[in-house]
Amino acid sequence: MQAYIVERYGKNHALRLANMPIPELREDEVLVQVHAAGVNLIDSKVKNGEFKLILPYATPFILGHDVAGIVTQVGRGVRQFKVGDEVYSRPDDLRIGTFAEFIAIKENSLALKPKNLTMEEAASMPLVALTAWQALVEKAQLKKGQKVFVQAGSGGVGTFAIQLAKHLGATVATTTSTSNVAWVKALGADIVIDYKKEDFEQVLSDYDVVLNSQDSKTLAKSMQVLKPNGQLITISGPADPLFAEEINAPWFVKQVIRLLSLGTRRLAKRLQVDFSFLFMKANGSQLKQITSLIESGVIHPVVDKVFPFESTNAALAYVESGRAKGKVVIKVR
Repeated sequence: MQAYIVERYGKNHALRLANMPIPELREDEVLVQVHAAGVNLIDSKVKNGEFKLILPYATPFILGHDVAGIVTQVGRGVRQFKVGDEVYSRPDDLRIGTFAEFIAIKENSLALKPKNLTMEEAASMPLVALTAWQALVEKAQLKKGQKVFVQAGSGGVGTFAIQLAKHLGATVATTTSTSNVAWVKALGADIVIDYKKEDFEQVLSDYDVVLNSQDSKTLAKSMQVLKPNGQLITISGPADPLFAEEINAPWFVKQVIRLLSLGTRRLAKRLQVDFSFLFMKANGSQLKQITSLIESGVIHPVVDKVFPFESTNAALAYVESGRAKGKVVIKVR
């Protein structure tokens, strides 16, 4: 099969199109013929080697964290899916590889594709949807009447998180550039701050939850908009010691993570707010709940551009540019 592989870690190394063996199925896996693959910033970060400490992929490996396609084979232990099913997924860490014609995915990390979405729209959803769900529903337990600040409202996670937070009954604030203000409001944001004209920390106060996806400077400012005992959940780092425990990191990695997050944890303690790091996990049962929200029209996909398979490197570069409104997708088949 054809696949885009990482041959060497580093910013200056493009993905290479290569002939790779079709993955061998484990008992609990299904083989999916890839029709479309979503492109995410984590693809770039993994390629550049930023996650080598916690995700030690041996090169060469196939990149890609989002998929929609059709089941072509099932492992002998699989019970929920059959050949011909249209499915979508964010595959498990260390089992990624959606920039390819086929991928093997754990049954428990898979869900039937929403009936009202195209393959390209479905492929745009899993990673950002699960990130927002695990942050706002699982971690924050966001409730009706609470206030949540979702950074970068026009990004992939932002566009989904705004819609989900509104569905949960929260008041939603976000940041975006001048040209996207009206567009982000139409997604459901109540308060939209044009970051080119205003500083969000001077506008917002007494928030229950912040979903941080930006740099450390923005993270520190975000803590100031929270009420006492409010929650800051970051998906862009630094990782915290609890995460190191969850992944059973080696001793030296735990010490590195502890040191890198020390300043942030001290600031959170001083401001009497809760700080936690979220590294989203594959989860088919959560995807099923998300599917019902999509099929009922509560949440809509936001796809900026669809690139052909042969332009996978161009799609990745476009995501890295930070200009995308919503998600970027590769049409594989």
